[in-house]
Amino acid sequence: MGNKQEELDPCERLQGYDLIGIMETWWDGSYDWSVGMEGYRLFRKDRQGRREGCVALYVNDQLECMELCLMMDKEPNESLWVRIKGRAGTGDIIVGVCYRSPDQEDRADEALYRQIGAASCSQALVLMGDFNHPNICWRDNTAGHKQSRRFLECVDDNFLLQVIEEPTRRGAMLDLVLTNKEGLVENVKLKGGLGCSDHEMVEFKILRAARRAHSKLATLDFRRADFGLFRDLLGRVPWDTALEGRGAQESWLIFKDHLLQAQERCIPTKRKSGKNARRPAWMKKELLDKLKHKKEAYRGKDR
Repeated sequence: MGNKQEELDPCERLQGYDLIGIMETWWDGSYDWSVGMEGYRLFRKDRQGRREGCVALYVNDQLECMELCLMMDKEPNESLWVRIKGRAGTGDIIVGVCYRSPDQEDRADEALYRQIGAASCSQALVLMGDFNHPNICWRDNTAGHKQSRRFLECVDDNFLLQVIEEPTRRGAMLDLVLTNKEGLVENVKLKGGLGCSDHEMVEFKILRAARRAHSKLATLDFRRADFGLFRDLLGRVPWDTALEGRGAQESWLIFKDHLLQAQERCIPTKRKSGKNARRPAWMKKELLDKLKHKKEAYRGKDR
């Protein structure tokens, strides 16, 4: 980071960023006096006993924020998490910064994935980082390496969206931005390297999330259904006459039309809420258990 520090300050002043995430700062205690920037609060995670790696996040000091301790593991990993408090009428946003070294062990990966899982439970998450998974094809959601496939599993299990679409270092997409809410991150741009870095700077805009996000997904509320009226309405239909001389497809459409009319009168709907609001209505526990079993079997095959 030393060769980038002189360029970072004027770059920030020209653009007026609220958040600046940095991977591979290589900072240790000897940098304490020189890494501050006027108008920003600095959060940092240094490696103990080594200078390589490390991450940092600058937050505009006009924003109320606090560092979070997510799933503190004995297995260290280079990530930090900060909650940015929303202004009136908007919800809080968790911002994560991560650096994953190319030779990171599986135990450290799993510790990171537990943190990602905890952070993904929030209403709005933005995670930026250098994850060093060059063999992932994000268009097809596939990967050739076992560790990269495990990372894709973590992304899928936590319903995360990856928004970077262009290579960020020498033709490889190493630097990623992940979010748990569609439309939260927009205007993603690559801005060239900073200093002598061979990684592209990634610029994006975070749109403030509503504090109370009302689900638009409606489901039938069978607890309040009037099944007596439902049976009565369908019983009044002269089915022999209605279906006489009809083929299978036409008979089905007639039956379906009467069924839906009765359903509309007798079974009210309700908005889905809570942690399952993002889940389709057909995604039941039995199916989730089978998907989990499939992933465990696939993981065992790789060992």
